[in-house]
Amino acid sequence: MIWREHRRPPLFACLLSAALNGCTPAANDPATAETPPLEVSIAAVESATVPRTLDLPGRLVSTRVAEVRAQVAGIIQERTFEEGSLVKKGDVLFRIDPSVYRAEVDARNAALARAEATRVQALKQSERTETLLERQAASTAQHDIAIATLRQAEADVASAKAQLARARIDLDYATVRAPIDGRIGRALVTEGALVSQSEATRLALIQQVDPIFADFNAAASDPSLLAERASGREETEVRLVLPDGSLHADAGRLLFTDVSVDPGTGQVSLRATFPNPKVALLPGTYVRVRVAQGMLPSAVIVPAQAIQRSSAGEAQAFVVGADRTLALRPLKTGALTDAGWIVEEGLKAGETIVVEGFQKIQPGMAVNPVPWPGARAASVAAKP
Repeated sequence: MIWREHRRPPLFACLLSAALNGCTPAANDPATAETPPLEVSIAAVESATVPRTLDLPGRLVSTRVAEVRAQVAGIIQERTFEEGSLVKKGDVLFRIDPSVYRAEVDARNAALARAEATRVQALKQSERTETLLERQAASTAQHDIAIATLRQAEADVASAKAQLARARIDLDYATVRAPIDGRIGRALVTEGALVSQSEATRLALIQQVDPIFADFNAAASDPSLLAERASGREETEVRLVLPDGSLHADAGRLLFTDVSVDPGTGQVSLRATFPNPKVALLPGTYVRVRVAQGMLPSAVIVPAQAIQRSSAGEAQAFVVGADRTLALRPLKTGALTDAGWIVEEGLKAGETIVVEGFQKIQPGMAVNPVPWPGARAASVAAKP
């Protein structure tokens, strides 16, 4: 009995120690350790003087367009150009069977020779009648008839020459040449096809694309100086923004603005010209035309990477507060410059925004901000 009582206290102590240890959390348990804030790259919002630009939607059009059509009827014997190549004015494109037109030229040559012979005979008769009239061996009526016959013969010669010239033109039209310089498209007829003069059959299309035009519209209520600059008093530089967001290598110039406003849209039409030596720009392409409008002082600039887009396509950015918590703020952006996006509404100079590290952050989350490595390069680019 004494031995049993002697064993109970150690067993009770062990059970009590185990219960206490199970209820107390371990100090080194990784699951209960506090998660450190996520690290994000930040940059300060800066203000700078940047070029003021206006982006307008437009479409590229050819400088000149020529539809190559048949001017005489016949069978296409040969196509001499390569589809999609550049052609020069006067280059031979098609050859139509010339045998009929060559025979017509020969016939007109013979008719001219006959008319020339008749004129020579009438001339001699007129001279002979005039001599007889001086000797009073012929009447005045006979002399008048001889003069009229001569004039009729001369008119026949002129008519024969005109008909011969027309026959030669038709023969020349049997060789179809390029009317302008430019890029020719696909052939619309093949060898052996019958073309008709009455229907003016289309054979091909040539478009001159160097330089190339860009037609676009601007609001007539815009207070910009587009109309004044387009009038020639000041040269206005324009750039093409390609579908991928890059700029065309060569700058263009504004040619003119239309003289009237579209009453349906309240817009005015403009046209700019761009060099296109490599034919990289094709007619019909939709582009954005960036028009320079002087300098914009104290513009709020943020790096391009800092701008996020909502599901509706609206611009927004994460702003880091003084307590290092994040706030998602909607923005109204302007043009994209070399230094970054121009923010018209939503930010002011001196605020801090997130530039990199968007993968796991959310509004209201605390973060560990670190300087963005590209901040110095962006600051240099933002300087005027």
